[in-house]
Amino acid sequence: MGDRLRLAVGIMGNAASLLLYAAPILTFTRVIRKRSTEEFSCIPYIVALSNCLLYTWYGLPVVSYKWENFPVITINGLGIILELSFIFIYLWFAPTRGKIKAGTTTTMVMVIFTVTAIISAFVFHDHHHRKVFVGTIGLVASVAMYAAPLVVVKQVIMTKSVEFMPFYLSFFSFLASVLWLAYGLLSHDLLLASPNLVGLPLGILQLGLYCKYRKRGIIEEEPSKWDLEHNNLQEKPKHIQLSMNEDINGKI
Repeated sequence: MGDRLRLAVGIMGNAASLLLYAAPILTFTRVIRKRSTEEFSCIPYIVALSNCLLYTWYGLPVVSYKWENFPVITINGLGIILELSFIFIYLWFAPTRGKIKAGTTTTMVMVIFTVTAIISAFVFHDHHHRKVFVGTIGLVASVAMYAAPLVVVKQVIMTKSVEFMPFYLSFFSFLASVLWLAYGLLSHDLLLASPNLVGLPLGILQLGLYCKYRKRGIIEEEPSKWDLEHNNLQEKPKHIQLSMNEDINGKI
């Protein structure tokens, strides 16, 4: 019963994480359409890539015992493909300064992952110590992944706009945190559960800010629409008067 429940939660966690990793598709569709990265930050996607790389390695039989963490491998392996795609699109459309920043950060992530993989494979000779080593670094990467949107949160508070903090990204981050926390506890694996203790409150914070500033944005937008309509009504008599003057001049 316990194993079936753990597997079921793992499958639901995979589904939630898939939605989390796929959520930026809407954002990057906009980037491609406008051919500009605007004010979007690439940091959350680079940090998510580091998280996916480390936990894919963590789930493989090199680190874990056989295939005990197979659900962790499947979703993070797919996450690697998605995050690399998003980063490539960002690099393609970003200005030069953004390309340098994103490229440098991505390179650092790849170097850290490579060093971690080599040390865990050749320095440690049993699964327990490999899991502790890789899991500890993965813990830092997971906390960074959940905290990365705080860069955008600062912008949301300053501009009082949620335009560059997509709702689905915040919601699926919260949902994935809940499910993977449950999976880690059911597996008696604190290295899987611990990051979500940080991700859960951060997800709640993002959702709270979205609800707060989304309503304010709607309230602020409505007057501008009324002003636009009012201006149009004022301009119409002017157009009518000009037409009448032209007709009179033509007859004369």
